[in-house]
Amino acid sequence: MIPTKSYAALSKHTQLEPYSFERRDLRADDVHVHIRYCGVCHSDLHQARDEWGGSMYPMVPGHEIVGEVVAVGSSVTRFAPGDWVGVGVMVDSCCNCESCNRDLEQYCDDGMTGTYNGLERDGKTLAQGGYSSDIVVKDRFVVSISRSLNMAAVAPLLCAGITTYSPLRFAGVTAGMKVGVVGLGGLGHMGVKFAASFGAEVTVISTSPSKEADAKRLGASRFLLSTDKEAVKNHARYFDVILDTVSADHNYTGYLDMLTVEGKLLIVGLPSKTPEISPFSLIAKRRIIIGSMIGGMKETQEMLDYCAEHQIVSDVEVISIQYINDAYQRMLRSDVKYRFVIDLATL
Repeated sequence: MIPTKSYAALSKHTQLEPYSFERRDLRADDVHVHIRYCGVCHSDLHQARDEWGGSMYPMVPGHEIVGEVVAVGSSVTRFAPGDWVGVGVMVDSCCNCESCNRDLEQYCDDGMTGTYNGLERDGKTLAQGGYSSDIVVKDRFVVSISRSLNMAAVAPLLCAGITTYSPLRFAGVTAGMKVGVVGLGGLGHMGVKFAASFGAEVTVISTSPSKEADAKRLGASRFLLSTDKEAVKNHARYFDVILDTVSADHNYTGYLDMLTVEGKLLIVGLPSKTPEISPFSLIAKRRIIIGSMIGGMKETQEMLDYCAEHQIVSDVEVISIQYINDAYQRMLRSDVKYRFVIDLATL
């Protein structure tokens, strides 16, 4: 067994605190990664506080993991000690169903194994995440990272990056298309970077006029204040694609009305209440609503290779592990541009 240091939530009522446990010994197809950086996703906070229900404790959050390979199992050929690698939102699946055979492991018919807050495939071992010194993962669920990139800024690509890259690719976003990005947070800022790099005309749609300058710095050419009714009216049937990254409760109908004929509304945010949708807004222009959850392992590697080629990373604030509870409080205030990343050398 591999002794591992971490920070964990011991219950939904307690702050994260130091916690020690053991990772499994390497199996033939495993990779042992010494974690250097881990991004802090808003879902970490939700699950640590059991805000979605079903949380399992003790819980070591973290699914935006970047580290260095320490050792590999006897059948592993893609990785070697010293390689820089990443681990994202999932660490296993059945690997045999139709979805897995299509490289869509996130939609595994038997359910993917999350990096934390769930049981591993044996049905009894509690999976623990990246706010830790080490992790052992099946090699299929490990991706290579180019040394040309800033490793701390790569970490959020393993969740925020692939969560926005995948639906934009699925929707066929290419040069000349008009793309709206709703919300400019951890997900939204990556959506802007990717859509702009694909050659689209990008408009950030936000309730906060103070975000206009940052939107344009990140690659948006236009900014639409969603509280400006006249401006919104002038964008009726304007966009080919809208990427909705907002998790606050809101109405989808207004965004549908801004789509052109056969326009696509891509949903990656998770509102707590079921959003309102006007069927007329759908059928009037044959518009499409598409949900998307992260990406498969093949596509995640594709995304990382694309980022290396185009030098795309997240905007991050690097913190010590001892600062994590303060970081959670700042996340609640949306006081971060645009992702906290933990330097695990501080553990």
